Amino acid sequence: MKILLVRPDGIGDQVLCLPVASALRRLMPGVHITFLSSTFAGPVLHHHPDLDDVLTVSGTERFSELVALFRKGFDAAIFLKPFPRLMIAAWVARVSIRIATGYRWYSVFANRRVYEHRHDFSKHESEYNLGLLKGLDLPPGLSIRPVLVLTDGERQWARTRLEGMSNPRVIVHPSGFSTRHWRVEHYWNLVERLIHEGYGVILTGNTDEGQCFRAETPHNQVPVKGVLDLMGQLSLRELMAVIAASNVLVSGSTGPAHLAAALDCPIVSVFDPRRNQLPIRWQPLGKGIVLRPDVPTCEKCVYEDCPYWDCLDRITVDQVMARIQQVLEHAEPMNVMHV
Repeated sequence: MKILLVRPDGIGDQVLCLPVASALRRLMPGVHITFLSSTFAGPVLHHHPDLDDVLTVSGTERFSELVALFRKGFDAAIFLKPFPRLMIAAWVARVSIRIATGYRWYSVFANRRVYEHRHDFSKHESEYNLGLLKGLDLPPGLSIRPVLVLTDGERQWARTRLEGMSNPRVIVHPSGFSTRHWRVEHYWNLVERLIHEGYGVILTGNTDEGQCFRAETPHNQVPVKGVLDLMGQLSLRELMAVIAASNVLVSGSTGPAHLAAALDCPIVSVFDPRRNQLPIRWQPLGKGIVLRPDVPTCEKCVYEDCPYWDCLDRITVDQVMARIQQVLEHAEPMNVMHV
């Protein structure tokens, strides 16, 4: 049987789909499993033992190209997130088994529907994904920690790239730069603290994030002694290798936090208080700490109209520093702390 797992989405979203592939491999040992990923995030899945193949789409394909993709001999397609255009393409391609949620207007294009609302946020995203196995009459089972795979060559490249840095090595990934993220000045003050206390610091992020971070740091002080600035310089696989060669990653609720969890690198992750960022659904499945401001959960950010507008500023550099030291001393399963 050939099964296509469909979720051409972000990095973290796809990492949290990997327990589905592992469950299929365990429950159906002879199955051929292909993952349909996004062009950007696809490299994350390379070399995974529970995937036989990875296909990618960019989102710019003609509809006929999508239909041709689904006609590659697949017996079943599991839509881990329901993308209407892809579901319709699978229907046109006459994929025999098409599994998806049953609550959308385009659910009509699935012939095996799983009726479970995700907006109740009562379970982890990986558990919702596993629930779709009911469409194959398989028991979902318990979610397991996703594991990503690096080659020996990739690990050696990272060791060479980080050679000479102080230990422990802390990755600071200041992504986002919106009002719902820890501010740049907090990240920069954290970097200064880490350097002062003898840690090696690695800055990661894409090119735009790097430009924003440098523009908002005092007097453009990046790089400084003890800081390895790799923002905008790494491929996705290189980022994974650097994470695996480091001791802890500090970030917001973002894809690299899920990469770190799956590469057995402890994390300290700052989550905002919006309902759609609840850790019960989105915390990384690994070791470390999720920090959340001790304010009421909100449906959406209303900016200055909110009495808790300063919510993320309530999480201090001292508190993050203390949690870095904590996870370095005792890397335990993910814990959520309200501060």
